[in-house]
Amino acid sequence: MAELPVLVHTTDDPEEIRDWSLVLSAAEIPHTITYPSQSTWGIAVAAESADQAISELTAYAEENRDWPPRNLDRDRFRPTFHLLSPFIIGCLVLLYLETGQWRHDSPWFAAGAGDSTAILADGQYFRLITALTLHADALHLLSNCVLGVFLLHYLFQLLGNGIGLAALLTAAGLANLINVFAHGPEHHFVGFSTAIFAVIGMLSSLNFRRHSAIGRTRWLMPLMAGLAMLAMVGSEGERTDLGAHFFGLVIGLIAGYLFGTKPILALRPSFWLQTILTGASLAVVLIAWKMALP
Repeated sequence: MAELPVLVHTTDDPEEIRDWSLVLSAAEIPHTITYPSQSTWGIAVAAESADQAISELTAYAEENRDWPPRNLDRDRFRPTFHLLSPFIIGCLVLLYLETGQWRHDSPWFAAGAGDSTAILADGQYFRLITALTLHADALHLLSNCVLGVFLLHYLFQLLGNGIGLAALLTAAGLANLINVFAHGPEHHFVGFSTAIFAVIGMLSSLNFRRHSAIGRTRWLMPLMAGLAMLAMVGSEGERTDLGAHFFGLVIGLIAGYLFGTKPILALRPSFWLQTILTGASLAVVLIAWKMALP
């Protein structure tokens, strides 16, 4: 006489019964899905397989006890002012309308363009900042504006206007400085693209910190995303400064990881801190140009 099947699991969730059926199928345990009642599903196996089936299902339940992670609470922070990103891009456009494209006889570019000789020999470090606000031509400006208006918006949404803008200027200025040392004298550069790649790096690292509990290999994601952007939009063109883009990305990755720490994130709701840092960051740009122009 054949032994009756043993019911090893019941549930009222059809998704759950499907998952548990897949577990038994993976373990090559024959089973059937039964319907003990109108609203209940069950899994039945042969009597000789009951112990193995229960063991497999118990192990599966234990491995997935805390999945998905419950500590990934939704970040409820939002900056008070939401138009800083288009304001910055608008300022870049207005400045380009005044300066025009890169010309050797332009007083703007003579005074504010990145010049590694002037920086290394004469200590004109203000060029590390003023160069971010100048553009070689309209296409150069357009590409930075299209990318920048969205990327800056997301950065400010995560860090706030003041902390985000301070982090951006610090990372982009440091990336330009490293690029100057890497190239040595007689290297010239302009453009907001160094800052763009710094933002890409920061967003990647911030995303990694927020979701670091998902997967042990997740640490590769920021680097992969940033390098993909570098390959797509940062390494082509006659006037493309690959070194500035690369160092912007690397410094951005580091800055994003540092600014994504809990002590920094805890400061984001401070209205006065964000306001002071926003004003100070904008003042740094104005002071840099004040030093550059006679």
